[in-house]
Amino acid sequence: MFILIGLGVVLACVFGSFVASGGAIGPLLASMPFELLTILGAAVGTFVMANSIGAVKHLPAGIKKAMKGSQYTRQDYLELLGLLFHMTRLAAAKGMMAIESHIEDPQGSTVFGAFPKIRDNTHVCSFICDYLRMAGMNATDPFQMDDVMGRELKKNLREEMHLPHALQSVSDALPALGIVAAVLGVIKTMASISKPPIVLGEMIAGALVGTFLGILLAYGIVAPIAGRLGGVVEEEASYLDLVRSVIVAHLQGNAPQVSVEIGRKSIPSDLMPTFQEVEESLSAVAVN
Repeated sequence: MFILIGLGVVLACVFGSFVASGGAIGPLLASMPFELLTILGAAVGTFVMANSIGAVKHLPAGIKKAMKGSQYTRQDYLELLGLLFHMTRLAAAKGMMAIESHIEDPQGSTVFGAFPKIRDNTHVCSFICDYLRMAGMNATDPFQMDDVMGRELKKNLREEMHLPHALQSVSDALPALGIVAAVLGVIKTMASISKPPIVLGEMIAGALVGTFLGILLAYGIVAPIAGRLGGVVEEEASYLDLVRSVIVAHLQGNAPQVSVEIGRKSIPSDLMPTFQEVEESLSAVAVN
């Protein structure tokens, strides 16, 4: 939503000020379709050449993610803390073998059943179960577990950040592609040098539209989208990092309440629930 609002402000200010200052919008609009075809066509071609088919397929989903923002809310973090609290409490009270049935069959687990959104998120559920299973296989060294989980999280973040970086590369190329379109317009103008000055003036103005559009697309549209998508990816990465914090704290011998509190501190500040909210959320969920 904010991307659309920002885009509207950018276009209104750029074109509105141009018209308000006495600029002729006619030549601009007449040249724009051909210049856009040159610039955007070249940008799409460079994007396809520089990236894998997977990145190309994920582009629409990436744009959608940038527009919608992070999928995780404060309530989602509360639910994740609740799930991890009940799992670590069960493991602390009865041993790691007590949670084996829950991690081997999350769909039939009463603990996961109390948090259906996490249970139905295949990626998150698998991440939790995999590392709790490792802990049950005597991988109880907190430093080793922290290193292993950290490396997977870094790998996931690196893969997810590929699309924002690819869009930023396109943004960096757009001004140069705009110059390419402008040069083509100048070549066309020079080929018609014998025409009257008024005609040449319109042709030169049309050629300059390419430079204008290249810069506007780069810094007014594509770069902000790339930056926003990167921010969303990093914010969503904090969700799984919370799992790492709680499991490592548990393996260090902390009580479930302490482990959850350590995890709470790793949540982004604008989404971090208060200590009282966590306490109320934990007491409100009954797990058999």
